[in-house]
Amino acid sequence: MAAAGDADSQPACGAAPDESGCRRRCCKKLTELPAEVLEYILCVPSLSHVDISSVACSCRRLRDVCHGRGKVWAHQYARRWPRLMKSYRQNESWDWLTEYRTRHAVGLQIRRTVESISKRFFTEVPCVGQVLGDSFAEIESLGAPEHFCEDELISILNSDRRKSLTLKYYAKKILYFLRQQNILRSLKAFLDQPAEQQSALEGAVLVDQYCNPLADVSLQSISSQLDEITDKVKKTLRTKNPSHPSMRADQGGCFVVEDLELQRQVLCALNSVLYEQLQYKGNECDYYNPLNSYIHQVLLRRMGIPISLSVLYMTLAQKLGVQLEPVNFPNHFLLRWCQQPRRSTDIYDYVYIDAFGKGKQLSAKECEYLIGHQVTADYYSSISTTELLLRMVGNLLNIGKRGEGNEKSYQLLRDSLDLYLTINPDNVQYLLLQARLYFHLGIWPEKVLDILQHIQALDPSQHGAVGYLVQHTLEHIQHKRHPTEPEAKRRSAVVHADVLYSVGLVMKHKRSGYNCVIYGWDPKCTMSLEWITTMRVHQLSNGANQPFYNVLVQDGTCRYAAQGRPAFLSTFSILLPSIIPGISLYTTIQDVNSEPVD
Repeated sequence: MAAAGDADSQPACGAAPDESGCRRRCCKKLTELPAEVLEYILCVPSLSHVDISSVACSCRRLRDVCHGRGKVWAHQYARRWPRLMKSYRQNESWDWLTEYRTRHAVGLQIRRTVESISKRFFTEVPCVGQVLGDSFAEIESLGAPEHFCEDELISILNSDRRKSLTLKYYAKKILYFLRQQNILRSLKAFLDQPAEQQSALEGAVLVDQYCNPLADVSLQSISSQLDEITDKVKKTLRTKNPSHPSMRADQGGCFVVEDLELQRQVLCALNSVLYEQLQYKGNECDYYNPLNSYIHQVLLRRMGIPISLSVLYMTLAQKLGVQLEPVNFPNHFLLRWCQQPRRSTDIYDYVYIDAFGKGKQLSAKECEYLIGHQVTADYYSSISTTELLLRMVGNLLNIGKRGEGNEKSYQLLRDSLDLYLTINPDNVQYLLLQARLYFHLGIWPEKVLDILQHIQALDPSQHGAVGYLVQHTLEHIQHKRHPTEPEAKRRSAVVHADVLYSVGLVMKHKRSGYNCVIYGWDPKCTMSLEWITTMRVHQLSNGANQPFYNVLVQDGTCRYAAQGRPAFLSTFSILLPSIIPGISLYTTIQDVNSEPVD
């Protein structure tokens, strides 16, 4: 048996070795594998950053393979935070382990901060668009890279839509605020540039970004879309004049066509493409829609108002070598095209272009027909990019003031005031409007005091209005420092016998059709006389002397609605998850009658 065993274990010369011996000679220790193979193994998707850290602690060889600038940590970083990879240049060397640690720590800090804000506002429901004031200072005080903060907030928003709804609510507000602060810094840097270097398109994009900070709007994407339109114009121009100098124009370069007839050919081709092929037009049916002022929406919907269409038209003409100038004509923004070799001061040396009217070319006299009365020569002068932005933002301000007093109109008013006062910080009229708006919304009382002091320094004649606001703002600050517990209101109380509906009921507005949930109520309207007048509450049956409800609407806005007469709502059934994502309980509300009035 022993001999047989020896014979088996030691094969004769020329015989094949046994399988176990082959495996012993072929197998190597993990640490003996080439670095490239180890990196490949350690980049498998099943390994987390905890696993990689454990591997790196096992021995020197594996620690060297998992060094910070290697592929292993780069793979871990890219897999966990893919959106951030566009922030890194591929040709540069990065310490991915340090980047990973920093991003991980920032994520934990951001989540703790957002959760603390949620707890702090447990006893109140701030409406969408209302600023949470000093709470945002905590985010900025972290000193973390801004793109890390944004990425963590976006991660919160993109997580399971049925979970952590409160966390998402405040994460969205913080992201809104942080992006607006970045855009304001960019706008200030833009305004500090020499006037001749300021692009009307870039300014319009900054306005668009500030009013839509959560939208995917960038100068690069807008410019790319305009380049596509420019190529279409060149194609049309080539069929009429193959040797036209605009054919050789570089998209990014500065190019001017000198000959007047060649310029005319460019504008004719531009009108053909923009208004006939692409069907751009002025939005006459919904003129006061703020979307008409946002350049990315103009490109998306192919409609706008005179000033936004003029920015688009002027930029396209410039790309093709035709220099047009903006004209701050009253009630109807125009462009002017000089008919002389050199710039002239005579208004009759220009042709005026109505971008809102499909690029129609007008004389100075014909421009007056647009508004129905004569104007002085000053109104035909060209304006700077800064003045153009002031008019664009002024349009948004007027739309915000025309609003129905809901959260969307307040947000638009706040955003446009911020922009206007960034461009023109010493405008007393709008400073006072901003102070009154913040006072009305009950937000940022400390900032209201700063604004009022600035107004007093600029115009002492405003002492009366300023003094009233200062007094009540100080009372607000005092109340904020020494808050009192809210007094519980009970519907069962005799004095509240008229209150029909309780907090938590899901309602449907009979006239407007929106779904909402009640989160508070008052036995009578507690809003200011100004609000009552603006909202025409006196036209309701019982006017302000009836119960009013605080309701959270499905679109995220908060409204203050009157109870109205009995039997306002027909019977209906509502599936709660379709109204409030994240609630899995299916509830039917029947025989609910109300007529809320916004």
